[in-house]
Amino acid sequence: MKKILVLSLLFAFMASCGSKDKGELVGVKGKKWHPEKPYGMTLIPGGAFIMGKSDDDIADVQDAPTKTVSVRSFYMDETEITNSEYRQFVNWVRDSIIRLELAELEYLVHDELEAENDNTINVYAYKQNSFEYLDDVEQQDDEDISGYQKYLLNLGDESLYTINNDVELTFDREEYVDEYYAEVIEDMFLPEDEWYNGQRTWDVSKFKFDFTYFDIEGAAKDKGAPRSKYIFRPLEHPEGLEVYPDTTVWIRDFEYSYNEPMHNDYFWHDAYGDYPVVGVSWEQAQAFCQWRTINKNNYKKSKGKQFVNSFRLPSEAEWEYAARGGLEGATYPWGGPYTKNDRGCFMANFKPLRGNYTADQALYTVEADAYEPNDYNLYNMSGNVAEWVMSSYEESSYEYSSSINPSVNDVDNQRKVVRGGSWKDVAYFLQVSSRDYEYKDSVRSYIGFRTVQDYMGTDVTANEATN
Repeated sequence: MKKILVLSLLFAFMASCGSKDKGELVGVKGKKWHPEKPYGMTLIPGGAFIMGKSDDDIADVQDAPTKTVSVRSFYMDETEITNSEYRQFVNWVRDSIIRLELAELEYLVHDELEAENDNTINVYAYKQNSFEYLDDVEQQDDEDISGYQKYLLNLGDESLYTINNDVELTFDREEYVDEYYAEVIEDMFLPEDEWYNGQRTWDVSKFKFDFTYFDIEGAAKDKGAPRSKYIFRPLEHPEGLEVYPDTTVWIRDFEYSYNEPMHNDYFWHDAYGDYPVVGVSWEQAQAFCQWRTINKNNYKKSKGKQFVNSFRLPSEAEWEYAARGGLEGATYPWGGPYTKNDRGCFMANFKPLRGNYTADQALYTVEADAYEPNDYNLYNMSGNVAEWVMSSYEESSYEYSSSINPSVNDVDNQRKVVRGGSWKDVAYFLQVSSRDYEYKDSVRSYIGFRTVQDYMGTDVTANEATN
């Protein structure tokens, strides 16, 4: 009888669908979609260009032979990621960890608290997901439990709850709601004997992000294998990746040099909010991209809108194509071959005149939107800070990589490409074709990054082959 009922429902469902399409091939209708330009990004139209050393290879590195490649359209940050933008990531990680700790502690001491009392930790309790859950569901007959509720039961109780982001956090000791709240917050700070100049200081080693990555190339070659086989957490960070930038780079990168003000103030002080973040590893840059995607898609989900493509680091080819700004054979983003304009002003922040750092109007870094942008409206593609890209460094990668969207990123290769040169580099490293590398777990006072996002829809091309 049950089989007959199921078949009847199935036929009724099929018939109802058929009445709308009249038996024609009309396709599956999804939500109406409109392309959305990501905030702070510019569209880089796809096209072909000559990648590599189009001028003399002065340093004789011989690892960038010219090669014609094509890249698809993508969005790119107009500026390097700034301290202010990276602090948003750090604060999100910190606050999420605190809220999780508060919810866990509230769960343990819930019976000791006064119900619905706003002056206790219970205001930070887990939020139950938005559906009507049956009381004493384990004792209900199967026919009384919906399929969705059975699914949630199979996942375990954790699936029913999320942390509460609706209640503000406070770090002022006079505003702590109770001793349990104080216990959680105070544990996030260093002990008093490690404070300096009386400043209460965060224990940033606890700011960890659960960073994972997907080896899609390995999965594609291992057809039929479960996806979980190629979703990894970095072996070096099984309990999460610390996200706070290493501010000690300003001291360690330059021995016998007084750079304490940069160590003390550069990342956290608002005076440097619009300056590019430094002291972040390649993995931390990757984690930022993953967080930015999560943060945007959480908003999209709350509005019932389709998700956006992932933010990521650019490939080496994408970076060079964007840096050239549509100029063929140019030495620098502004053309060249000189580093000064017709008024005698330097075009970027670097190490000119054999070490006169101030000749370009800057001793260290400058604001991320300083100097003139290139023709794609991208700032500081040369100078200021060098930039991590997705690609691993292979001396011969130009020889064997594809000529369409070339990307070489060996997960086992610890050397990752950095591009663009920095405030402490000579002009050679500012050339759009120059390659350099650093180990992925290294942090420097002169390396930052910017992100890209794939363009969806009809491709936009900057150049077309002539007939």
